[in-house]
Amino acid sequence: MLQPKRVKYRRPHSLRWEGLSKAGNTVAFGDYGLQATEGNYVSDRQIEAARVVLNNFTKRTGKVWIRIFPHMAKTKKPAEVRMGSGKGAPEFWVAVVKKNRVMFEIGGVDAKDAQEALRLAGYKLPVKTKVIKKEGGK
Repeated sequence: MLQPKRVKYRRPHSLRWEGLSKAGNTVAFGDYGLQATEGNYVSDRQIEAARVVLNNFTKRTGKVWIRIFPHMAKTKKPAEVRMGSGKGAPEFWVAVVKKNRVMFEIGGVDAKDAQEALRLAGYKLPVKTKVIKKEGGK
């Protein structure tokens, strides 16, 4: 699973996913990209599941770029614990995805396969997505 090697704060405050993505909203590396049409937290396990779908569908031809990284730890308190006594322990890592963020890109495969692979990978994510093409491309 993806996670940072080290962080400044172990238990961060939550970041909001409302609003539009300030950067990373165009296809920069590949030919096709998977763009979020709403915001949400995407966990490290969901990112990995989408990556596996992309690699398996394309039979590992071409190249896949992951444009998001889970920098933020989400905490949870154990079950049946009374209120108070501080914040819970970090449980998993999430990437904060805002609207219009390009999360995955794919290149080096034919257009039909790239679009189908990205569509299938979108099912693994908790955000609604759409497949976009590189501007001024081939």
